[in-house]
Amino acid sequence: MGTTYSTEMQMLFCAIALGLVQLLLAVLASLGARGMPWALGPRDDPGAGLGNIGGRLDRAFRNFLETFGFFAAAVLLAHALDRSNAHSALGAQIYVWARLLYVPAYVIAIPFLRTLIWAASLAGIVMVLSAIWPG
Repeated sequence: MGTTYSTEMQMLFCAIALGLVQLLLAVLASLGARGMPWALGPRDDPGAGLGNIGGRLDRAFRNFLETFGFFAAAVLLAHALDRSNAHSALGAQIYVWARLLYVPAYVIAIPFLRTLIWAASLAGIVMVLSAIWPG
């Protein structure tokens, strides 16, 4: 029959999907600004600038990559140690929703709000980690 996955594992799946969507958006922005010949070539030169929106999409994706490894490791550790609880589940949800909100906040250029959303995503990781910490 069907397997039931923890909320944290479901959020890890969602985070992976979000990362793939962000990668696609960044690639499409790069193609739009630099063209297919640049993308298919050796990329010896940096190519044309991505413009404001393309640059923001690229930077938002890179920022996602900076936090995703920590999130994934925390979720997998909580799962492996069977330490998941309501607090870690909420933390995983906060991380994913914050990362989802981060993209439009960055693209629209809402600096203070973007920083708060980023901080919320880190708080989500800490919440997952708190379930693992002995004590």
